[in-house]
Formats: sequence, C-alpha cells, structure tokens
Amino acid sequence: MQAELIRRRGIRRRSLLLLASSALALGGASPSLAYTAYVTNERDNTVSVVDLDKMQTVKAISVGQRPRGIVIGPDGKFLYVCAGDDDIVQIIDTKSQEVVGDLPSGPDPELLALSKTGDLLYLSNENDALVTIIDLKERKALAQIPVGVEPEGMGVSPDGKVVVNTSETTNMAHFIDTDKREVVANVLVDSRPRYAEWKSDGSEVWVSAEVGGTVSVIDPVKHVVTSKITFSVPGLRSEAIQPVGIRFTKDGKLAFVALGPANRVAVVNAQTHEVEKYLLVGQRVWQLAFTPDQKYLISTNGVSNDISVIDVANLKVIKSIQVGSFPWGVAISPE
Repeated sequence: MQAELIRRRGIRRRSLLLLASSALALGGASPSLAYTAYVTNERDNTVSVVDLDKMQTVKAISVGQRPRGIVIGPDGKFLYVCAGDDDIVQIIDTKSQEVVGDLPSGPDPELLALSKTGDLLYLSNENDALVTIIDLKERKALAQIPVGVEPEGMGVSPDGKVVVNTSETTNMAHFIDTDKREVVANVLVDSRPRYAEWKSDGSEVWVSAEVGGTVSVIDPVKHVVTSKITFSVPGLRSEAIQPVGIRFTKDGKLAFVALGPANRVAVVNAQTHEVEKYLLVGQRVWQLAFTPDQKYLISTNGVSNDISVIDVANLKVIKSIQVGSFPWGVAISPE
C-alpha cells in the first residue's frame, strides 16, 4: 500500500513538473508576428494581398485604374491607393479588404506619403505639376503646391517639417515647408528623379535618378548635393541600371536601392556611400518596403509580376511570390 502511494506521488510530481516546464516554454516563447503585404498591380487594377507568414498571395482587391502609390495609415486600419487614371485616391479597409471610400486627389495621383502626425496625405499630381495635401479626417484637399514638371517622389522629414518632392522632367528635388505649404528650395539632381528618402536622423535626403543612374545625397539644411552614388553591375550596360525605390534600415547603417531593369537591389553602406552588394531579384524592380520588424524587405518586380522577399540580416533573397500584372507599389501592415 505504501509503495503504491509513493508511486502515485512520483507520477503526480512528474506530471506537475512537465506542466510547469511546458507553461514556462510557452510563456517564454516570443510570439511570431504575421505581416500582410499589399501590392498595387498597375495593369490589372488590383491590389494583391500577400500573407508573409505563408509566403503566398491570398487575395486580389479590385481597385481603380492604374494603381501605383500605396501607403498604410499609422493604426493599420486603412490603406490609401493612388488610382491614377481615375484621378482619385481610394481608401481600403484592411479588415474587410474592400474599397470603402475615395479622396479628392487632383489629376493623375502617382505617389503619396503620410504626414508624421498621420492625419495628412502629401501626393504628387504627375500631369499638373502639383503636390496636393489632403486632410484624411475631413476627406478634402487643403492645398495644392506648384512644383516641377512630372512630380513623383514624396519624402517626409523625420520631424515632419519638410516634404521633398522630385520632378522627373525638371530634374529637381523641391523642398516644401509643411507649415507655409510652399517650396523653399530647389536642388538640381540627375536625370529623371523618381524617389526621395530621408535618413532617420534627418541628416541626409537621398534622391534616385532613374535615367541618370545615380542617387544624389542632399544636405537638407544647405540644400546642396554632397555626394553621388553610382552603380556598376558586371555584364550590364550602364543604361540598364535605373535607380528608383530607396529604403534605410532603422539603425541607419544600410540603404537598399531598387535598380529597375537591372533586376537588382543594391545594398549600400549608408555611412560611406559605397555599394557593398547586389541582390538578384525579379525583373524591373521598382519599389521597396520593410516589414515593421525589418526582418524582411519586399521588392516589387514589374515585368516578372512577382515580389521578392529579402532576408535583411543575411542579405539574401529567400522567396519569389507571384502577384498581379505589373506590380508597382507595396505597403506592409501587421495583423
């Protein structure tokens, strides 16, 4: 009888230890975050919904004609998509994954950026040489600012006081004071500037020149180009190297530059401005976006109709995911 009692106590003790260790393992495990990428497809008028946990496209949302620029609101509830040929910005509810409204964008909106407060949109009107400012709460245009011919890139400074717009034909970066809502400086860059991205500390603005094949590094206080980054890929003609999208890591150490028909993303030392590596991705890589934890960088590849998933820590392309026709822009939200 006593032996049986001891045996039962031993079983019970082992069971409790097993439960405790299991609970500790579960409690100590860091939860995996599931991210969703939203990709605008310029030619089939859709936004692809990509589950980055499963690494597959799970849905296509029908939107207006020629969707390009896309951003997500700070709370992740809404997407804002430039439907250029419909002259509107559409609002997508990320929960229902449906279009729930439109914003008066002005003609041919192409690329857009959120204010740091999250209540305003700054967008480029390509055909009218304007930058439009939209109040998201009131859903109305507050101002239109004249800029150069064929405006595209929109970059908001870390403090929110300055927006840089690039004009493709004028070949300039226009510095806009967000309080005055007017251009306060113009900086000449190389041919066909497409994108503007600020360093997180506000010390530099990088502007890509698609036809010029360079990235201009601009001092945002003196409004001068302090350096130019060039690219060279063995076996490719220089005219095939066309820089477009730019993204910086949070620590400010690396920059990634999409090189268009070169089918590469350049990895650039953001301190020395030297190219450290080229990553082979899909055809005609255009725009880039990090997952919020910066574990992955996503590139849109227009001609191959896919996106590439880049492992940022290891600087390796780990996956290609099919999306719609001619993917252009990408925004990523947590779920």
